Amino acid sequence: MKFILSMIICTSVYQQCLAPHPMPEVYPTHYECIMAGYEESIKKAKEIGSEDVNKYGTIIKFYCQQVPHTNT
Repeated sequence: MKFILSMIICTSVYQQCLAPHPMPEVYPTHYECIMAGYEESIKKAKEIGSEDVNKYGTIIKFYCQQVPHTNT
């Protein structure tokens, strides 16, 4: 089985979340997917910046969804 990483960005101030955003890469193991999730979360927090993260109470969540293996 392979895994797709999906990121969700939320604001605790407004108690809203954006729709899950699937990342383009497919990971061969759950471990590699969750490690990428932590790394991508850090990148996204830095991209948003400390001012907006603090102002909006930004929360970055992710999950790894198992997808069937295809030979294509």
